Amino acid sequence: MPKKKYSVAVVGATGAVGVEFLRCLKDRRFPISEIRLLASARSRGKKVDFKGKKVTVQELTENSFEGVEIAFFSAGGSISKKFAPLAARAGAVVVDNSSAFRMDPTVPLVIPEINPEALAAHKGIIANPNCSTIIGITPLWPIHKKNRIRRLIAATYQAAS
Repeated sequence: MPKKKYSVAVVGATGAVGVEFLRCLKDRRFPISEIRLLASARSRGKKVDFKGKKVTVQELTENSFEGVEIAFFSAGGSISKKFAPLAARAGAVVVDNSSAFRMDPTVPLVIPEINPEALAAHKGIIANPNCSTIIGITPLWPIHKKNRIRRLIAATYQAAS
């Protein structure tokens, strides 16, 4: 039986995380029928290589999500707050990588290795924690299950140029 293929959008496709989304989709052979690369007007028309084909970046607009089934967002909190609900209303399941929905009690905050069952509660938008949080919590989870960790204080430092 053929595997279902999905119409996928990547919001922030020309940024560092958007490029990584594309690499992961390719490397994991995610079943894609259509890939829609969305970014700011600055990137409109840019060509991005995906699976050996040049894909043209489109400008993100309120109408960008017609027919999209899964939308990966990594373009910042303000973009997510404006466009993720529009994508969800258009029928897409949004996986948001920004801080926009992390503290929203109506949006599941998911680390697949820890709480994949939380996905069932989504109403169109799924949040994920900050990258350093995911990396830090994933190996601590088995310890926490055996001996409850009550508090964790972490400091991260990111380079800026």
